[in-house]
Amino acid sequence: MVLLGQQTALVRHRGPSRGKLTATLTAIVALAGALAAVLVGQYNDRPPWGDDVAYEGGYLLATRIRQADVSGERTKELLSGGCARMLAEGFGGRRATHDPGLWVAGCLDGATGHISAKQGLFH
Repeated sequence: MVLLGQQTALVRHRGPSRGKLTATLTAIVALAGALAAVLVGQYNDRPPWGDDVAYEGGYLLATRIRQADVSGERTKELLSGGCARMLAEGFGGRRATHDPGLWVAGCLDGATGHISAKQGLFH
């Protein structure tokens, strides 16, 4: 705002120096890179939530089989060791590789019609 009869003055607000700003940004990038390297080294090809993925994969597959099974024979077969056989034959796919035991547990829960143990936001 310019008042009549008064001089306008430019006011400069100083921020951090370019050197400090560059050093701070470099440190943040280095820290993020180190954190990413630690996470990749820790989990490699397996996601941190791999247990949930394995359980839900088995659960969903068995639930679909149970819902499509009109006679009930396929469901009985799943409960009498069919889940483990499916895992051995490769029906679990990549999800089962995260935790084969949890995949079979999910498959058995899905075959019996139990509510998924890993269901909900806070399970």
